[in-house]
Amino acid sequence: MEASKDPAQPRIWHLVGRVSQFPDIGDDEKGCQVLSGCKTLSIPKTDVQEQSQGNRFSDLGDQVLVFKYKGFLHAIDNQCPHSAFPLKQGNVFDIEDLGAGIKCFRHGWKFDLFTGKGDRGSHKLPLWDIELRDPCVSEIDEKLSSTDKEVWVRRPPQS
Repeated sequence: MEASKDPAQPRIWHLVGRVSQFPDIGDDEKGCQVLSGCKTLSIPKTDVQEQSQGNRFSDLGDQVLVFKYKGFLHAIDNQCPHSAFPLKQGNVFDIEDLGAGIKCFRHGWKFDLFTGKGDRGSHKLPLWDIELRDPCVSEIDEKLSSTDKEVWVRRPPQS
């Protein structure tokens, strides 16, 4: 019997910080700009060993954008699926009191932050998985609150 070959790489979790490191941009009086309270991290899709060869700069396709809006943490691709513009320059807004969306600064396309669904066409925003974990507390870290969870993200599965 032949072993099945799964072309998809395992989805690996990445630590992006602690919950306290993400200010709630919903409290921002400047119109909920993502840039003010987000973290943009480069997490390449390919193997780390391949990345060590040569001097590679981070492109938008490798970036995750993590931020908190009205108490909810969100992790999304930093690249607009419509025009490849950085979403960290966009604005977050309420959707009929039931959710939230992000509006791309470049062309005004909007995407639901809970489903990824776009307001036009068949474009869908990739949403990353988020997991909150208890931190490993050492003697050095005792000053930190034990309720301050670590935020871990992983890339969504390829469809």
